[in-house]
Amino acid sequence: MRVLALLDGTLADPDSPQIRVEDLGLMRGDGVFETILVVDGKPRELTPHLDRLDRSAAMLDMQPPPRAEFERAVELVIGNWAGGKEFALKLVYTRGVEGGDGTPTGFALGMEIGAKVLKQRAEGLSAVTLDRGIDANLADRAPWLLLGAKSLSYAINMAALREAERRGAAEVVFTTSDGSVLEGPTSTLILVRGKTLVTPPSKLGILPGTTQYALFRAAERAGWTVLVEPIQTGELYDAEGVFLASSVRKITRVNVLDGKQLPDSAALLTELQGLYESEY
Repeated sequence: MRVLALLDGTLADPDSPQIRVEDLGLMRGDGVFETILVVDGKPRELTPHLDRLDRSAAMLDMQPPPRAEFERAVELVIGNWAGGKEFALKLVYTRGVEGGDGTPTGFALGMEIGAKVLKQRAEGLSAVTLDRGIDANLADRAPWLLLGAKSLSYAINMAALREAERRGAAEVVFTTSDGSVLEGPTSTLILVRGKTLVTPPSKLGILPGTTQYALFRAAERAGWTVLVEPIQTGELYDAEGVFLASSVRKITRVNVLDGKQLPDSAALLTELQGLYESEY
């Protein structure tokens, strides 16, 4: 089941050609995107996702995404969805056709959530730490590297996941060259110490997490302490829980990291999932 809506307010056939081969999103990965979880017809964190789409586009010096048109496309997809109660809604915005008139390309695509993601939500996953090849100050020093932008240039992230598979794991935790924790290729990392949740700061050049932020809102109301501060890789192995958060995976626990079994966090996962769901 897929539903495709264009920014002109029309539905299109996802099985028919829609993107020109000269589109810069295809040719160079020159564009931005967001993925939103829709549950029972309601998009979660829609405004934060659209805000982040705006921020990413600004970092790429693109025209501001037309918010009203994207909101209409979101409504079209949701209104025509006939699949399961949960689905992933991807918003894509590219610089448009190379040599064209500068008109960007944009669309919203609703898709089923894969069985692999659903299994990982329930059972957890294994991960490896991989050096991202950056230091903690690179984002400020070299803004042209677009660290922290959710661009379509995901080849490195996908290569990292393939490396994880070669090492017998399913996921990656990126680190700086001096051992600070960053994020996953498609997720935000959350560490648990007692009744405290910790996530690395976006100033390191990572994407601010919408799902992580929703969890932190709920946890803080429930009496937890929430911190945004640097985490050293060594802290992960002895933490009470290490979790990866994203719109589609929700809150997923890491069971094994770099081949080391982590403390059992199944009960903690249930608690955090409950906090997250309480936001909706």
